[in-house]
Parts: sequence; structure tokens; C-alpha cells
Amino acid sequence: MCGIVGYIGSNRAYDILIQGLKRLEYRGYDSAGVALVDCDGKLKIHKSQGKVSNLESIASGANVEGHLGIAHTRWATHGEPNDINAHPHVSQSGMIALVHNGTIENYAVLKKVLMEHGYEFKSETDTEVLVQLIEYIKLTSSCTLLEAVREALLQVEGAYAIAVVEQNDPDTLIVARKSSPLVIGVGENETFIASDATPIVGYTDQVIYLKDNEIGVIRRGEPVQVLSMFNNEPSTINIQKLKLSLAQLEKGGYDTFMLKEIFEQPSTLRDCLRGRIVDNCRRVTLSGVDLNQERFKTAERITLVACGTSWHAALIGKRLIQDFCKMPVEVEYASEFRYGNPVLNEKDIVISISQSGETADTLAAIELAKAKGAFVYGICNVVGASIPRTTDSGTYIHVGPEIGVASTKAFTGQVTVLTLLALSVGQLRGAIDDATLHEVLAALDKIPETIEEALKVDPEVKKLSRIFSYAHNFLYLGRGYNYPTALEGALKLKEISYIHAEGYPAAEMKHGPIALIDHDMPSVIIAPSDSLYDKIISNVQQVKSRGGAVVAIVSKGNKAMNDIADFCIEIPEVPECLTPLVASIPLQLLAYYIAVNKGKDVDQPRNLAKSVTVE
Repeated sequence: MCGIVGYIGSNRAYDILIQGLKRLEYRGYDSAGVALVDCDGKLKIHKSQGKVSNLESIASGANVEGHLGIAHTRWATHGEPNDINAHPHVSQSGMIALVHNGTIENYAVLKKVLMEHGYEFKSETDTEVLVQLIEYIKLTSSCTLLEAVREALLQVEGAYAIAVVEQNDPDTLIVARKSSPLVIGVGENETFIASDATPIVGYTDQVIYLKDNEIGVIRRGEPVQVLSMFNNEPSTINIQKLKLSLAQLEKGGYDTFMLKEIFEQPSTLRDCLRGRIVDNCRRVTLSGVDLNQERFKTAERITLVACGTSWHAALIGKRLIQDFCKMPVEVEYASEFRYGNPVLNEKDIVISISQSGETADTLAAIELAKAKGAFVYGICNVVGASIPRTTDSGTYIHVGPEIGVASTKAFTGQVTVLTLLALSVGQLRGAIDDATLHEVLAALDKIPETIEEALKVDPEVKKLSRIFSYAHNFLYLGRGYNYPTALEGALKLKEISYIHAEGYPAAEMKHGPIALIDHDMPSVIIAPSDSLYDKIISNVQQVKSRGGAVVAIVSKGNKAMNDIADFCIEIPEVPECLTPLVASIPLQLLAYYIAVNKGKDVDQPRNLAKSVTVE
């Protein structure tokens, strides 16, 4: 989703802002812009539809001097992607500039009032309404910019992270947030702001994560001041050490971030597992569970809430918790959960899953669950994000920054943590026997090496992808633990190749999708040697009898499928509950190489954002 960068210090702001925008490109965007206040207090705006490189071309040759500025990459919500709707937006007098992530829900009402007072609007955005409102309050109340920003934000409804600068004041930057992330980087005589930490890496490792309903006041040469939106009183400032490096944000010799992240999975899963499997693979230690044992012992039901890829991980988590904890589990789309009037009480545990920890719908689901008395547990990748700060407890997946929009290593990290959680809680509740626990933990402890083995199919999948790049539709089928894997495989193909693909439980194929199968619609069928293997053989035969091409994902050494499927990709054999971790590898590679064959931008697919921070 949209990205924000800001800088105030002694260096040229423009260079830092452009570099920051490039680091935020992974979030997905359709336009970009910068606002600079030069040393003479003059406000200069440069913005353009398209990539950050377009913005650089437009600004080339212009005066981009100045030591204060804000910048933005926009993902369109209100108004089509074009130069006019791009941020920053300026007030009618041209004195105030603002960038904004989020959605102002009551913008239409506010816009109408402002128009009645003579304000004219150039764009279709809700953001322009906010900057006009700030100016209106400032002029009519004869107050400071800070006071005007605070009063305006008290009048708006919705979500926002904003940064504001004013002409004639090259020494002040004001920021604020509500339900949309914003981080402040504190350097030596310079300060950085951004919607996530990636633009700050390399400049400072000291950061402040702004909380909801807080305003940050950054004045040149002074310590950062953080105020409560409601009472204007100073808030406690907690400066944290940023645990990111430039190396993590670079491609490391790979053509794309997505390919790098696919091949990083052995190392990222080692990081995810480190210190969590103990006593010679006979016990799991997760601090979030260990510190809340009574909650998990007495819980009557678990509900998993998530969106997108995280929802697919949640479906696998449901099977894991049911099998190992012997308790009822539900999975909900976070976007639907809050509108379904869920019945929850203090005996419920709600587990929220999000790579970024900033997903708007998931955060709203958390607020609702807490209001109903449920214990809320977060599974997240980004340290310091909103979800770990909002939930009662939780676990980080620790797979490092994921830059590619299509999630790969975060998915396997989430599934790994859900496996650990299910085994931990199952042992705590006495629902899993020691032999089963040891068998699964021993295999899970070796999963990084197993993934390394699975990645050896890369040349085979790359070659196979050339055959199927022509397809306009795909069907992905799986059963049991691998029905969600099929959903995830289909999503990866849709996201980056723009080929329509659908995932189904294999047995459901007969209830409609089988009508679509012909010579032009290939099927990818996940068929490891598990308890449902004989059943899925029948599904493969049904596809073949109707002329459909079949790519089968099979356990290593299974040669029987060669006589039925058109193509077989072998994966290492693991316990049934761990097959999604291994089977997802060739599916990620297949989607990747098909997209590359079609000339698509796999790291920044059209219309998509890495983190959906608006509803």
C-alpha cells in the first residue's frame, strides 16, 4: 500500500527521499511525488503518474535543493491514477503540503463544507480534503500548523498516516497516525520518517514507532516530540533499535526479490525455528504460549483471522490445531469477521496472522475480538508493527523483510509457526502423544535441509514452465493438508502472471469445475504419498479422461504417477502435516517462471500492494 518518506536535517532531502521511495516500491503504487521546502522557505512540488523513475525524469533539471521534504508513492483509492491525484497535495494557497496513507471516510461531507467556504479542489482524492481542512482551520482560528493539524484530525473519520510541511518554515515536519503505520528514525542532527523502516535502514538504527492517535513534532535541532491527539499531552517516547540491514534489502545476485526470497527459505526457516525446538526434539518453547499456559489450557475454541496468503496459512493451521490439540477451530477472512457479528467470549482465542502486521482488516478484527473479551494472539513478521503491539501475546516468524509483493518465505514461516504452536498447545493440553510429537518435531527440525532438497527442482520447473506459459486458465487441486496449498499455488500464479487460476479441494472438482477441463486448461495436482493418495489418484484420472494436461507434485520415488500424469515433480517425503511446506516450493517456482516467460514484473505486479493498510 502507499508509502511515505520524510527527511529533515543537513543533507539534501531530495536524494534521501528518492532513495526511500525506491525502497518502498515493493509496497505497490501507481504514482509518486515529492514536496521540498528550500532554504529560503519556498515550497516546491514534483509528482508524476507511474514509477519513481518517471518522477526523477520530471524533477531532472529542476531546483531540488533543500533540507526538508516529504515524499509519497500512491496506490489509488479515491480517484484514478494520474499526475493530479498523485501526492503530495497542497492547500489552496499553496502554503501547506501533505502526504497521506489511508482513507478519510467522511471526506465527502468535509469537502462540501469547504466548498461552501470558497475552497476549490483540483483532485478527486480524500487527501486534498484533509490538507484544505488544515489550512481552513489555521486561517480561521489564527493558530499554529500543529494546532490546525490536530484539530483537523479530530474532525476526520477513517485511517491515516500523514506528514505535513509548510512554506516559510524549513525547520518543522509534523506527522501523525491512526490505524496506518508510521516510523520515525532518529539520527545525528537529522530525522527520517517513513511508513515502514526500509527507507531508514543505513541512515540510523534508532527508531520510534508512532502509536495510534499520536502526533510527532520534528523541529530542526530539537529532540522529537510526541503528543497525544486527544489531550495534547506529551507521550512516552520509546526509542528502539532497528534490526534490519542493507544486505537484507538487496537482491543478492538474484534477478528479482521474489526469486531471492524463494531460495532464502532454508535460511529463513532456520531463523524461524531457532531455539524453539528443544529437549532433543521432544518439546516446543514459544514464549507467547509459555507465558499464557492457562489461557491455552482452558480455551474452548480457536478462531484464526487473516487475509490473502495468510488466510491460506490459517487453513493449514486449522488442520494442525484440530489434529494435535483436539479442539474446535474456525478460520475467518478478517475482512468478513468484523461484519459477521461473531460470537466470542473470554474462553475464545483469536489468532491473527499478517506478514506486515499492518493489515487494516486484521487490525479491525483484533479490536473487535478484544472488545468481546477474547484472548488475541498475533503471528507476524515485522517487529514493532501494529499487530504485535495490539495483541495480548504472539510469535514473530522471523523470516526477514519480504520485498516481493507475492508472499513466499512469509507463507512458509507462518505455516512453520502454526505447526510449532499446534504442537506446543497440543502437548500443553495432553492431546498429542510423545511419539507423534517427537516424530513431527524431528522432521520439522530438519525442514530447512528438506527445503534445500526441494529447491533442486528449479531447473526442471523452469523448463516445464515454457510449456504452460500459453495457458489462460489453470486448476490447482489438493486434498487434506494440501487443499490450502492448492489455493496458495493458484494465488501465486494469479498475482504475478495474470493467468486466471483456481484452487479446489480435489474431490470438489466433480461438483462444477470439471466442466471447464479441456486440452487448453492444465491442472496442477498435489499428490504426495499420504493418507489421501489413493483418493487423489482417482481425481488425476478424471482430469486425464477429459483431455486435461496434469502436472503432479509427488513424493520422491513415486514412479506410479508417471504412467498417469503428463509431468511429475518430485518433492522430499515428510510427515503428512508438513507436506504444505515442501509442496509449496515447486508451486512458487512454477508461478515465478511462467510470469517471467510472459515478461511480467514479478516483484511489483499490477494493481497489488504488499501490505493492504486500507479497507
